[in-house]
Amino acid sequence: MFTRKFTLGLLAALTLATTAYAHDPNPVTYWNTVAIEAFSPSQGTNPLMQSRTFAILHAAIHDAVNAIDRHFKSYTPGLAAAPRASVDAAVAAAAREILVTSITDQTSVINAAYDRALATVPDGPAKTAGISTGRAAAMATLNRRNGDGHAEAAREYVPQSGPGAYQFTAPFTFALLPGWGNVRPFVIDLEGHSVEGPQALTSAEYARDVEYLKAIGAKDSSTRTPEQTEIARFWYEDSPLGWNRVANAVIRQRKLDPWAAARAFALVNFAVADGYIAGFDAKYRFNFWRPVTAIRATSDPSWEPLMTTPPVPDYPSTHTVAGWAAAEVLIQLLGDKAEFTTTSLTLPGVTRHYSRISTAAEENGLSRIYAGIHFQHAVKDGKQQGRSIGRTAANALGR
Repeated sequence: MFTRKFTLGLLAALTLATTAYAHDPNPVTYWNTVAIEAFSPSQGTNPLMQSRTFAILHAAIHDAVNAIDRHFKSYTPGLAAAPRASVDAAVAAAAREILVTSITDQTSVINAAYDRALATVPDGPAKTAGISTGRAAAMATLNRRNGDGHAEAAREYVPQSGPGAYQFTAPFTFALLPGWGNVRPFVIDLEGHSVEGPQALTSAEYARDVEYLKAIGAKDSSTRTPEQTEIARFWYEDSPLGWNRVANAVIRQRKLDPWAAARAFALVNFAVADGYIAGFDAKYRFNFWRPVTAIRATSDPSWEPLMTTPPVPDYPSTHTVAGWAAAEVLIQLLGDKAEFTTTSLTLPGVTRHYSRISTAAEENGLSRIYAGIHFQHAVKDGKQQGRSIGRTAANALGR
């Protein structure tokens, strides 16, 4: 998850982005696609920083279009009204400013997408005003999030010892961003979205969890079906990328206008970002061991999970939190029924089809069990926390 290399190169990403614009009349869905593709070629991943970037990106886009014609409340108040500005230019300028600041190794791809987008906007006062409005929205959003705690999140982590205590998992010799729970949320109050904690090691429920995970999540499992293996590999992709791809598909299907699309993307990404903040606050508070550590310490020293265990504690599953948070926003805004297909960077060539958003979210959570990297209890409580966060986020930025 954190060491893999993707084969999608810069030229491929540029081709995808420029082709997408030619067939996408909505600048908001286009720039979401550009952002997904800009992250994709990077070596190594950091879904927490991705979630923050996507949230800032779509907050700026949302504020830019609402400065031109206010449909919803702004994320950052005070942006000057620009009723005669070009929407396309404003969205492009806002997105470009955020992305080149945040994904510095993809500047050439982002700038090429920006030039392609602006080439479709006639020169004149509307274009000039749009660029100015978009840049102002981006700077206002970046300034608001400056000092939100993300820079201090990489504090030193010293693992504890003993049964139930989180230990580093091979091949990693570190714990990822143990201070991320101190990052300032975008729209939620952490105290309103807490989880109860892991099961007691002496409980019958925990014993059942261990035995089930040991069987179905093993690398050489005889009980996991081919379909479950595909689900594990498909949803192994970073949550911000996977769920922005899902949101993009659903928003395109519903043919939302730029204002509704901008709000939907902002709320989805606020929910995902806040899901990681709340989830990591709980992870490092409970410091519960991963299945691979538990099973090797208690019953099978040679046991291996299907997929590599990420370098963070087990409880709760933030992959599940983020997925259900995003799904709940989409469900609250657009309803659960949605015919869509989506792909994954971690299982190239495979496309999965869904008729309900909740089905995708359920699979996303179960994938961590099938992969052998999370106990069922971490997924169950992650679902509860994610849905709670999603319901709160869906009510932000109202009219």
